[in-house]
Amino acid sequence: MLSILRKARLKDRELRILMLGLDNAGKTTIVKRIMKEDINTVSPTLGFIIKTIDFMGYKLNIWDVGGQRTLRSYWRNYFEKTDCLIWVVDATDRFRLQDCAEELAGLLQQERLLGASLLVFANKSDVAGGMGVQEIREGLKLDEITTHKWTIMPCSAMTGENLQEGLEWVVKDAKERLFLFDCV
Repeated sequence: MLSILRKARLKDRELRILMLGLDNAGKTTIVKRIMKEDINTVSPTLGFIIKTIDFMGYKLNIWDVGGQRTLRSYWRNYFEKTDCLIWVVDATDRFRLQDCAEELAGLLQQERLLGASLLVFANKSDVAGGMGVQEIREGLKLDEITTHKWTIMPCSAMTGENLQEGLEWVVKDAKERLFLFDCV
């Protein structure tokens, strides 16, 4: 039964993307910007939001899950069939970079996320005084990750900088890893 479902999913060219990160990192704003929705009315996500977008011939199901400390224990309920984990980091929040690194390290040890690739969005990179990609890369110890294919990109949920490029990386990675043939 699972193989039939997997084949149907591949035939439909559908990807499941799990977007996580600490609270106030900008996950929901990123999703709203991608969906071309109003970003002036964003409030903390107290559960999850699912948005679907057609992108480069693929259907991307983006699961945006709240990042408050009280909600993080529920993240594991969303791991199943994840093709890509988008980890959003607030580039202006040096104080919680260690927390961010610990949460990410814990996620990458989860068996149900083993097949997923990792895109790290360094959000709010357009804000003066924020951390650069190299500082975040070192703080998260990304170079030590050998269990997942990963990349890091600076972005801005407010301006939309690099959001499309991030999704392009997700699709390109999926085409290389998950889809054995590409029949458009």
